[in-house]
Amino acid sequence: MNNSTLLRRLIPAANLVRPKIKVRGGSALTNFEGTRRAEELSMGDSAESLYIDSELTVVQEAAQLITEDVNHLDQSIRRILRLLSHLHGLNRGRVLLAEGDDPKRLITIRYSYGLTPEEVKRGRYVAGEGVTGYVYKTGKIALVQDIDEEEKYLTRAVSRNVLPNEMVAYIAVPIFWGKKTIGVLAVHRLRKRKRPFQRDIMLLKVIATLIGQGLRIEEMVAARTADLESKNELLINKMESRGAAHGIIGQSPLLQDAVQQAFLVAPTNTNVLLQGESGTGKELFARMIHIASTRSVGPFVSINCAAIPNSLIESELFGYERGAFTGAVSAKIGRMELASGGTLFLDEIGDLELALQAKLLRVIEYKMIQRVGGTKDIAVDIRIVSASHKDLQLAVQDNQFRLDLFYRLNVFPLRIPALRERGGDIRLLVQHFLNKSNGEFSKEMKFSSEALVALERYAWPGNVRQLENVIKRLLLLSDTRLIDGHLVEDVLAHEISPETLKSHTMHNIKMGASPGDVRPYMKVVPDEIGEIQETLRRHRGNKTRAAMSLGLTPRQLTYRMIKLKIRSE
Repeated sequence: MNNSTLLRRLIPAANLVRPKIKVRGGSALTNFEGTRRAEELSMGDSAESLYIDSELTVVQEAAQLITEDVNHLDQSIRRILRLLSHLHGLNRGRVLLAEGDDPKRLITIRYSYGLTPEEVKRGRYVAGEGVTGYVYKTGKIALVQDIDEEEKYLTRAVSRNVLPNEMVAYIAVPIFWGKKTIGVLAVHRLRKRKRPFQRDIMLLKVIATLIGQGLRIEEMVAARTADLESKNELLINKMESRGAAHGIIGQSPLLQDAVQQAFLVAPTNTNVLLQGESGTGKELFARMIHIASTRSVGPFVSINCAAIPNSLIESELFGYERGAFTGAVSAKIGRMELASGGTLFLDEIGDLELALQAKLLRVIEYKMIQRVGGTKDIAVDIRIVSASHKDLQLAVQDNQFRLDLFYRLNVFPLRIPALRERGGDIRLLVQHFLNKSNGEFSKEMKFSSEALVALERYAWPGNVRQLENVIKRLLLLSDTRLIDGHLVEDVLAHEISPETLKSHTMHNIKMGASPGDVRPYMKVVPDEIGEIQETLRRHRGNKTRAAMSLGLTPRQLTYRMIKLKIRSE
């Protein structure tokens, strides 16, 4: 169907932005306005007064119902739809709302009057599909004066044979939340009724506004209730969990088991090896072990072996004497000496080079160190808690890690679960980071129930650290006090998933790069055209997601598209 036909049959209501499309034989808008003026002229004063009284009755009752009991909004909306049917002949009223969890933005009938359960079940539309989907997607009002003449009208929910055997009209108006369309209010009516369409449309706009406000209040109440429940659970967790006092939030069995093991080993001098993915909180566990040990009065010294170049890490660990190398104008105490009497935390120890592994082994065995450039043995009394996101046993098999050092460090292995394995802990962590970030940014934000569901559904490859960063970003991006599910989904869509990370690696290997390289430079070749076009199609033209899927930056993808003359649909 062309735009001219659509404008003749889907007539936008007044006070709405209309597309400037010329219609052969005159403007559809002009014809509609002329019809409206003719309708108004044909009405007598008594009919006009009757319409106004009836409209005020419906609006007054609707406003009272919406504000009377937000806990039973479903009943209130159905009673409003019943009033529209009985007083104005706006029959089979239905309220369709967007399913926030559906990536295609499916809209379904949530409330109705005069529809059977089977009809309600059939009322499902993708944004842009049919008249109802058109209203939801565009945010414009649609009037179909004769459903039998409009091919865009799908007759999906209500079959034609159950409607009156005469000309039936269909009116659909959008339901807004601020400037965002969240649903559609739609009704049937007989075309031959004397009541002007314009009055029905204006009444439905008011009712849609009231319903939108009611839905917003319901969401705010639900968010407030969920917020209070989360705060209560968080307080209970902090009172009952031994780890909560050390910043380890959660009630899942795997996490609590890890905390229990940590407290069992803490009073001893046993070396502990913390195993777990990046961002799971290994340093928090190391600090907790130190604080719960008899060494708590001593220092806790932490060093990330992956963050310091190999040429410098030896001097950081062992210190150096004056004149040991160019620039060593004075002696420096190393981290091991500083940690004497306390705990030394060696994070990412799997990245320590083999030569330093041998020196660390000597420290563990003899409790002695020598500074770089020195010959004097210095006694140190340290307990080593080490951590790695790598599988050190595999590193030993690949000759990347010393077996004897592994045995010295792995006296008490302690595995910290990934966030995706900690069912039920995400809401507690969200509330914890929300409280923390609200204080940091001087805000009073809350999450809607849909937002919490979206956060719980995500896989969190970056674990707790990633969750905290996302919470901060959401607080900064939201322009309302209630963070909704759509914003969460948009933010998470730009986070790198485990599948994306895997595709990065596989693509890099395929193009000749090593697995450790990230987005290497690759020569542009014509063979890439098909792959890029397919990836863009799969991601619906989203260059950012397509670039991540291909292992490229958005700039690299754009450059390739220009060179290969690929158009973005």
